[in-house]
Amino acid sequence: MEFSKSFNIQALVKTIKGELKLGSNDPYSFIAPCAYDTAWLAMVPDESRPCQPMFNNCLDWVLSNQNEEGLWGEYDGHGMPTIECLPATIACMIALKRWKTGEMIIDKGMAFIEANAEKLIGEIHGSNCPRWFAIVFPAMVEMAQTSGLEIIFPDRKKRVVMDIFYKRERILEREELVDKHHYPPLLSYLEALPALCNFDQEDVHKHLHADGSLFQSPSATAGAFMATGNKDCLNYLQALAQRSTNGVPQTYPMDEELLKLCMVNQLQRLGLAEHFNQEIEGLLEQVYRNYMNQDQSRPKWTNSMETQLYKDSLAFYLLRMHGFSVSPWMFCRFLREEEVQDQIERNHEYFSSVILNVYRATDLMFPGDHVLEEARSFSRKLLEKTISKANKDQNIVPFPSFQSVIKHELRFPWMARPDHLEHRMWMEEKNNSGLWMGKTCFHRLSCLQNDKLKQLAAQNYEFRQTIYKSELEELTRWSKSWGLSDMGFGREKTSYCYFAVAASTSVPHDYEIRMMVAKSAIVITVADDFYDMEGSLDDLEKITDAVQRWDAKGLSGHSKTIFDALDNLVNELARKYFRQHGTDITNSLRDIWSETFASWFTEAIWSKTGFIPAAEEYIETGMISIASHTLVLPASYFLNPSIPYYKLNPAQYESITKLLMVITRLLNDIQSYKKEQKEGKTNFVLLHLKENPEADIEYSIAYTREILEKKKKELLEHALMDGFNDFSKPCRHLHLSCVKVFQMFFDSSNRYDSNTEMFQDIQKAFYIPVEIGAPKPLPLHSGSKKRYPTVAANYHFDQRYKNRNYIRLAANCLVSQPLSGNPYMKMPMAPNFKLCFM
Repeated sequence: MEFSKSFNIQALVKTIKGELKLGSNDPYSFIAPCAYDTAWLAMVPDESRPCQPMFNNCLDWVLSNQNEEGLWGEYDGHGMPTIECLPATIACMIALKRWKTGEMIIDKGMAFIEANAEKLIGEIHGSNCPRWFAIVFPAMVEMAQTSGLEIIFPDRKKRVVMDIFYKRERILEREELVDKHHYPPLLSYLEALPALCNFDQEDVHKHLHADGSLFQSPSATAGAFMATGNKDCLNYLQALAQRSTNGVPQTYPMDEELLKLCMVNQLQRLGLAEHFNQEIEGLLEQVYRNYMNQDQSRPKWTNSMETQLYKDSLAFYLLRMHGFSVSPWMFCRFLREEEVQDQIERNHEYFSSVILNVYRATDLMFPGDHVLEEARSFSRKLLEKTISKANKDQNIVPFPSFQSVIKHELRFPWMARPDHLEHRMWMEEKNNSGLWMGKTCFHRLSCLQNDKLKQLAAQNYEFRQTIYKSELEELTRWSKSWGLSDMGFGREKTSYCYFAVAASTSVPHDYEIRMMVAKSAIVITVADDFYDMEGSLDDLEKITDAVQRWDAKGLSGHSKTIFDALDNLVNELARKYFRQHGTDITNSLRDIWSETFASWFTEAIWSKTGFIPAAEEYIETGMISIASHTLVLPASYFLNPSIPYYKLNPAQYESITKLLMVITRLLNDIQSYKKEQKEGKTNFVLLHLKENPEADIEYSIAYTREILEKKKKELLEHALMDGFNDFSKPCRHLHLSCVKVFQMFFDSSNRYDSNTEMFQDIQKAFYIPVEIGAPKPLPLHSGSKKRYPTVAANYHFDQRYKNRNYIRLAANCLVSQPLSGNPYMKMPMAPNFKLCFM
C-alpha cells in the first residue's frame, strides 16, 4: 500500500515538474486569467471592421469559460461566488451582447444574477462598500442597461444598490483622477468612469506607461483606446492579446520573477518543497544574483508599488529562509518614504495581502534587524485595523477565508506552528490560490496548476499520515514493553512526543531520526517526573549515580525500569551508528544523558531542601535539565557523521546548542511558574522576582520574554545562515525544529501538561483525512425567469437624496459622451430612466 502511494506521488511530481519548469516555463501560465479584463478586450471593435471584435481569442474565452452556475469569476473560501463575480459576469454578458452571440450563455448569466444578487450584495452597506466595487459595479449595471440587458435586483435590495451608486458619487466628487491619497488611482478605472469625470485625451496620454498601458491595466487601457483611439494603447492591447492567448491577466506586463517566487512559496506552504528542492534552489540562486547585481539604492516606486512590495518581501522571506544573506532593506525601504507609508495606511484594505506578506517576512528577524521590528509593528497595526473593520463588515477584506488567514498569522507566532499542520491548513484554505489584491480581484494561480498541486499535496500529506500512524503504533509498543507507559505516576506522553518530532519539520527526517528523538523524549518525560514527584532523595541519588557509572547495580522498581529503557535506547543507537559509520559513539551518548540526570538531581535537592539558587546558578542547571540538547545532539550524529567528537561534549557545545537550551528553559519557565510556585520549586521568573523586590510578576515575565526574544533571534540566525558553527544545515534545522516544538507547547499555556489541548492537533496530523473539495455548486433560480423593471426605474424617491447631487449623477452617468469619434463609446440613456427621477 505504501509503495503504491509513493509511486503515485512520484508520478504526479514528474508530471507537475514537466508543466511547471520553474526555471524556463512561461510564468504567465501560473496565473489565472481575469474574466473582467478579458471581457473588456473582447468588447474592442476591429478598426477596419467595426462590426467585428478585434480580439477574437478574448471573445472565445468568454464564450468558453462561464462557470456551471452561470457566472464568470471566482469563488470564496467556502466555495461560494464572491462579489468580484458580479461586475465580471456583467462585463462578460455585455461583451457577448455587443457581438450578438452567446444568447443562451447570457440567459444563464442573467439567471445567476437573479438567483444570487441578493446574497452577494446583501452585506454591502454604503460607506462600507469596497472602493473598487463602488466604482466598477455601477458602471457595469449602466452599460448593461444601455446594451439592452435588464439587470434584476430584488426589491428589498434596491436601497443597497442605490447606496452603492451614492458612494460612487462621493468618490468621484472627492478624488482627483490621480492623487497621492488613493490607490489605485481613479484613472486606473477609466473604463468604468462616467463622462462627468471630464477626463480627456491629455489625461490619458499624460499617464500612459512606456508600454502604452494605462497603469498596466488591460481593462483601463481597452477603455482608453475605445475612448481616444490612442495608437500606443492599441499596440499594448495587441501585444497583450498575442502573449495571452487564453484569457488575459488583470495586470500586464507582470513581473515574471515574482510569479516564479509565488509558485515556490505555494510549493513550500503546501508541504511539497521536498519534491522540488533542486528547482527551488536554482530559482532562488538566480533571484539572489539579480538582487546582488542591482543598484542597492533601488529606483523610486513604480505605478505597481503594491506588486513591488509584495515581491521584495516575498523574495526576502524565501532567500533568508534558504540561507541567503540579504538585507531587510530589500523590502523595508518603504519605511523611509512617508508618502508611500501614508498611501498604504489610507488604503490598507486594498493592500491587506501585501501587508500580510510584509508581516510574514518579519518572522525571520536576526539580532540588530531593527528595521524589521519597525516593519512588523507597522504591518501588524494595519492588519489588526483591517480585521477590526472586517469583523463589522465582511466585504472590507475580499474573502472571509482571507480574514481567517490574517487572524491565524496574528494569533500564533510562526515558531509556535508545526509545519505539518501548517501545510494542512494551507491545503484546506480554499482561497490559497489568491496571491495579492489587484484592481478588481486577487491575482490567482491558474486553476489547472493549483488543482494539481492540491492533489499532490493531499496525497503527500496522507502518505505521511500512513507512515506516522505506523510509527506511532510501533513507538507505543516500545514504550509499553519497557514499562514506561504504565509507571503509575506522572505523564504518559507517547503520542505527544511522537507528534512533536513528526509535525515539527517541513521535510520529515528518516525513520531512525524520528524514532530516536521520540523515544528520547518519552524517557526524559518519565525520568523528569520521577525526579519531580515520585523518587525520594535516596532513590534519586542511586539512579543518578547509576547513570554516571552506567551500571544498574543496586537499582529496583521505577529506577530500574527507567535505567533499563535508557540503556536499551543508547545501545540501540550506538549499534546503528557503528553499523553505518564504523565508529563507537556509546560514551558520547552516555555523557549527554549523565549530564542531564545530574541536573535533575541538583534541582531535586534544591526543591526538597528548600535551597534557593541565584538566577545565574539556576539557569546554568536549568538549561541542562530541560533536556532539549539531549534530544537533538544524539540525532545530530546521524544527520552529520563528520561532527568532531568534542562538539558533542558538554564543555564544547556549539553556540546554537547553548541557545536552544536557554530558549527552551525560558519558554517552559514562563508558563510553569504558577505551578512550580505552588509545589515549592523555583524557576527563572520567580528568581528574578525575588532578586528584584521592587518589581511585580508581570515585570519579571516581561524581562524573561525580552531575553527570550533576543535569544530566539540569535538562534534563528545560527540555524539559517552558514558560518556560525560546524553543524550541517540538517543539524541546524533540527535545533530550530526543537525550538518550534517547545514554542508550540509553551506559547500561551503549558499545553504539554494538558491531556486534552493537543488532542485535535494530533488527530489532524495523523488520522483525519485532508478536506479538499471542489467549489460547491449553487442552485439556480428554480422558477421561471421572472422579469422585473430595471433597477433605475424601480428606485424609490427618497427624501434624504433631495438636496444632494445623486439624482443628477444617477441620470447623467448613463449618458457617456465619447472622447473621440468612436461610436461604441456612445452610451444612450436607459429607457424609463428619466421618468423615475422626474
